[in-house]
Parts: sequence; structure tokens; C-alpha cells
Amino acid sequence: MDNINQPKIGKYVQQKEGYKAFVPFDFPPKDDFIISPKLYKKHEEAIRLVGKLDGITRLLPDKRYFTFMFVVKDAAYSSQIEGTQATMQDVIVAPITEKKDRRNSDVDDIEHYIQAADYGTKRAKEFPLSLRLIRELHEKLMTDARATHHAYPGEFRRSQNWIGGKSPADASFVPPPPEDMNHALNDLEKFIHADDMYPSLIKAGLLHAQFETIHPFTDGNGRTGRMLITMFIQHAGILDEPVLYLSSYFKKYQKTYYQKLQSYHDEDSHIEEWLEFFLEGIIEIATSSIEACTQITELRDRDFAKMQKLGKKSAASTLEIVRKLYGQPIVGVAEIIKWTGFTAPGAYKVIERLKDLKILESLGDADYGQKYIYADYYEIFDDSFRELRKK
Repeated sequence: MDNINQPKIGKYVQQKEGYKAFVPFDFPPKDDFIISPKLYKKHEEAIRLVGKLDGITRLLPDKRYFTFMFVVKDAAYSSQIEGTQATMQDVIVAPITEKKDRRNSDVDDIEHYIQAADYGTKRAKEFPLSLRLIRELHEKLMTDARATHHAYPGEFRRSQNWIGGKSPADASFVPPPPEDMNHALNDLEKFIHADDMYPSLIKAGLLHAQFETIHPFTDGNGRTGRMLITMFIQHAGILDEPVLYLSSYFKKYQKTYYQKLQSYHDEDSHIEEWLEFFLEGIIEIATSSIEACTQITELRDRDFAKMQKLGKKSAASTLEIVRKLYGQPIVGVAEIIKWTGFTAPGAYKVIERLKDLKILESLGDADYGQKYIYADYYEIFDDSFRELRKK
């Protein structure tokens, strides 16, 4: 790779405490960073697929249910990158099986992410993407949440942090000290709103990598930074609905993800290598999301056709239940009662009807508290569940 595409984005500076911290230069890189033809070509493919995804999602009915499932999937994978063991299915099942005060802490991590992402999407419609909004996101993510350090929800750090190791002295990466951090954050906010020549998705990739380099919170930086990707893509007006989330891609290639970020904020920075990896992620996830939207539409048409064969009254009540299953695809009898107002016998009758229509199927074989899953729909989002069904 030509050295002209490897501008230095910062340098390690000796601190009086004895360790070196990485201090970013002014951001973004100026004239010494040239986007190569190869990177432009990859961006063209990525933006074409994102545009196609936007067109498909605009046609989806019941959007709020479907987009919620995309958020849940991202929340599960983003939290797993940070060591959370809970799965997507654990999160879907939790509201119908566990009391809030007894909630598995891993599930709770993911629920905090879902709440923060939902808040960010709504807030961004009325408030600009900014340092203030980033702090608000972090506050939603970390308030009453499990943390490896004191998280100070919604507050940028006032002390030194580090990645890996027991102290800055043996860390794999030491972000900028607070004073330099604040300067770098101001550059980042200006970059978000700058009317520049950076292609949108390349700008999203630079934003994420630079945020992780600055590491402005004592905890929760990875999850906050991954949420920023989707929020910036919406901010840039590329996607109308939040259905492009990269956490499953980053989890799939987690070792490479960390390596590329590390090489980005090295003194011998490899910006283009990071951006290639990032755009490949956009391409992979946009392609899979397009397929997911296509499958959702086909499944909806198939199952609605089944319900049209029921009597008028039964079809109407069954249709309403199936709509709710798009947002809560695992249910028990209690959920059907809550949704319909039916008695327990009436709810069981509806469940049997949905099983006969091959819309619901039993989840496990519990003698008590049996749960039911809209499996053909749920597997669109959960790769591991889909693979398990094939066995």
C-alpha cells in the first residue's frame, strides 16, 4: 500500500505517571489521506446495497415490529462482543418468564442496549447527532447496568483509562488523557457535521474508529460506538429505517475487528485497511438484511393467506395476534390472554389454531408454562436457531 494512504493520526506521548498514551492529531486527516480507487469502488457497492435495503424496508408493513427485531439482534451481538453470554433467544424469552428484579444480568445488559438504541433513534429525529446525544446514549446504556468499572453514566471520563492489562503500564492500548480527549471529541463532533467530500459510509467508518480511539467513557465505549454507526447512517439520510447494524459482523470476525481497530490507532496507522474491513461489513450485512426483508414479506403473505381461509371473526383475531408476534415471537398463554382478553381456554384454542396453521410451534416440552415460537419468522433473525432447526 502506498504510504500516502497511511497518514499518522496520532502519536504516543510519555505521561508523568510513567506510561505512554495515544494522543490524536487534528481530525480528520488532512491532505495526506487519499481515498484509493479500490476503496471508492467498495464504497459504491456498499452504498448501492444500502439504497436497495432502504427501498425494501420502506415497503414493509408493521415496520416498528420488524425494526425492533433488528435492534434486538444487534444488541445481543454487541453485548456478546463485550463478554455477555446471553443469546438473542434469552432476551426474547425474558419478558414472559422472568420478573425484572430477578433478571439475568447478561440479559439485562442486552436490554439496556435495546433501550439506549431505541432512545437514540427517536431522539435523533428531533436533536442533532452530537456529543450531548452521545452522552445521553451512554446514560441510557449504563444507568443501573452492570459495569466492569464505575461507569459514570452520561459523563465523559475525567481520568485515564486503558484497554487490556491491569494498568496503563501493561495495557494493549492507552487512549488520550482527559485534556487531549476533549480536544479530540470536539474534532469528532465537527467532523460529524462538516460539509466535506468524504463518502457517507467511509465517514461512518472513520467516525466509529476515531470514537473507539478516543474511548471517552470509563466503560461502555464499544457498545456506544457501535450504536453510533447506525445513528450516523440515519443522520446522513441514507436509511429511513434503522435496519443496518454491524455488531453481528464484528462478532463473527471479532479478532479481525480488534486487529483492524488496533492498526487504525497505531502510530503507523492503516486507515484504509480498517475502512476496507468496515465497508465489507456494510456489504455483508446489507445483503443479509435485504434477504431478511424479502423473507419477512414472503412469510407474511404466506401466513396471511392461511388466515384468510378462517371464518371472518377468527381471521381478524388471529391476524392481530400474528402482527404482535412480529415483535414478540415467543409467547405463552398469558401473552395471548393479554393481547386478546380471552379466557385461558379461549387462549389455548387460539394457540392450537396457530399450531394447526403451522405458524406457532411448541418451544421445548415443558409440562408447565409451555412457550410457543413463531419459528419460521424468528429464524430469519437468529442464525444459530436456524441452524439448530436444520438438524
